[in-house]
Amino acid sequence: MSGLKNSPFGKRLRASQQDTDDEMQQPRRNRPRINPIFGVSDLSTPSLDSSRASTSDSAGPSSPESRPASAAATREHNDRFVPSRDGGDIRTSYHLLDEGGPHTPSKANKLIPSESDALREQANMLFTSILHSEVTPPDARPSSPVRNPSAGPSAAGPSGAAAPSTPTRKRLLNFNSPSNSNPATPTRRLDAPTDEVYSLSPVRSQSRSLLESPRRSLRNVCKTPYRVLDAPDLADDFYLNLVDWSSTNMLGVGLGSCVYLWTAHTAAVSKLCDLANQSDTVSSVSWAQKGTTLAIGTLNGRIHIYDANTLQLQRTYLQAHAQRIGALAWNTHILSSGSRDRTVHHRDVRDPSSRPIRRCVGHRQEVCGLRWSTDGGGGAMLASGGNDNKVCIWDLRGSRRPGVMPSGAGAPTTPNGSSRGIVNGIGMPIVRDASNALVPTTASATSVLAPANGATGSMSGGEEAPGDQPLWKFHEHTAAVKALAWDPHVSGVLATGGGTQDKTIRFWNVYNGTMLNDLDTGSQVCNLTWSLTSHELVSTHGFSSTTAQNQICIWKYPSLNMVASLTGHTHRVLYLAMSPDGETIVTGAGDETLRFWNAFPKKEDKEGKRESKLDFGRLIR
Repeated sequence: MSGLKNSPFGKRLRASQQDTDDEMQQPRRNRPRINPIFGVSDLSTPSLDSSRASTSDSAGPSSPESRPASAAATREHNDRFVPSRDGGDIRTSYHLLDEGGPHTPSKANKLIPSESDALREQANMLFTSILHSEVTPPDARPSSPVRNPSAGPSAAGPSGAAAPSTPTRKRLLNFNSPSNSNPATPTRRLDAPTDEVYSLSPVRSQSRSLLESPRRSLRNVCKTPYRVLDAPDLADDFYLNLVDWSSTNMLGVGLGSCVYLWTAHTAAVSKLCDLANQSDTVSSVSWAQKGTTLAIGTLNGRIHIYDANTLQLQRTYLQAHAQRIGALAWNTHILSSGSRDRTVHHRDVRDPSSRPIRRCVGHRQEVCGLRWSTDGGGGAMLASGGNDNKVCIWDLRGSRRPGVMPSGAGAPTTPNGSSRGIVNGIGMPIVRDASNALVPTTASATSVLAPANGATGSMSGGEEAPGDQPLWKFHEHTAAVKALAWDPHVSGVLATGGGTQDKTIRFWNVYNGTMLNDLDTGSQVCNLTWSLTSHELVSTHGFSSTTAQNQICIWKYPSLNMVASLTGHTHRVLYLAMSPDGETIVTGAGDETLRFWNAFPKKEDKEGKRESKLDFGRLIR
């Protein structure tokens, strides 16, 4: 540094700095103007020549200088010119910066639906209606009374207006009484006490009627859970189903190697079983549609069936699957299980045999979702979702739609890419014996799961049936499909949700194999269930590409508007169940908590309100 100070460059720099200090001591009138943003004079550029440094004030300062004198005295100067922006508005300049040039739109820039404020939406609709009524009134008043031309069409010009002509009357001015005047003129309008000119309101009468009309009461969803239970060892695994709510108002939860029961009306907790002595872990639980029977699937491919009233083991299938069982579903006495071995097995729990009566193969990876339909068709439609991003629809009844191709000719495809399996067109269940001959059957308990064409029946003691082709197979999802839900209000409508790479809820018509609608939620869809009291859908979410994650969303169908968004879990909301009355939902997550939410209103009891005039019992005193 000593060499730099004694160099010619250092001497010139010190000389220019001394001149700057002298200028600061001059009167304000003779001081050169300094740019407030860059801190330099706008008359000349700084110079490092010592001969020109002592020139007049009009030459301007020879070095950069800020407005405060103390800052200029302590500032370090070098050979680089860096403008000072101390006097500029940095915050305003930052907000005026452009976000960037044109770019290719990506999926991350999609508009993700968020929770809508219902009161704000209603106010916006009301404001739009009033604005339309004020700006464009339906009946615009004439600015001045106009008399209809007395001349006929012949007097009209080419444009349709009356041509100028000499008045036929001798009197140029004609006075009429108010009774004979045109009622559309302001004279007659002012006679009405309800005329707008007498109104003290700044808006029209139509707008006042909109403001004074009663508004629809909006449903308010509580955003906080009314009960939170600790669930230690609740697995944080997307492919498991460890929470289910029975029709007898009892909640079953799988925690590690144990299964616990929580009774809703008494809040009592009881331990159903412990598989630690078998070195096994619970991977799925499912209640029968009616009664207190609970099925438990394990990581070792076993199925245990318990009676919740007596806490006794009813049956065990030791070799149910070769790998873990992640999904279970009931259809009356038929228990369906989906496993990591890519197969779906159907067992009749009344049959003492441990072998399945039907086996379906349609997935190339683990089956992580199973759901039987609950419509009026007897619940014979089964939906399965897998880690291969596919959704399969199985119609295991004997009656199928006619007009399909025969066996071996290939499965026809739908325009949207879905494939349809080989089905029987004669409308009767078919069973083949050991010699591959057709055996007619009658309607019985086994006809619900009778094999279709090309399958070998495996009734009790028979040969195990190979997998049948699915009725429909949907390929639109781009991630694992675990979330499945049948619409209880519209027959044949299925909702499916994709995982992290998909983030989409899709709605299908299983009768014709078409997709009805889709909804990009912006986050991983873990579970779906329909409301029993209103036409709404509940979805639970995990990993998200937006700020909101681990939320529970309620959607209105078919508009797909978000009704509410419930937050509280700190991990992925992997488990979801609904109470038998349809008012409460329970959610479980990897944060080892169970949260209970009042999500839906009470179901209206229409039967109790009906009173028949023929009920003479009410008239007896």
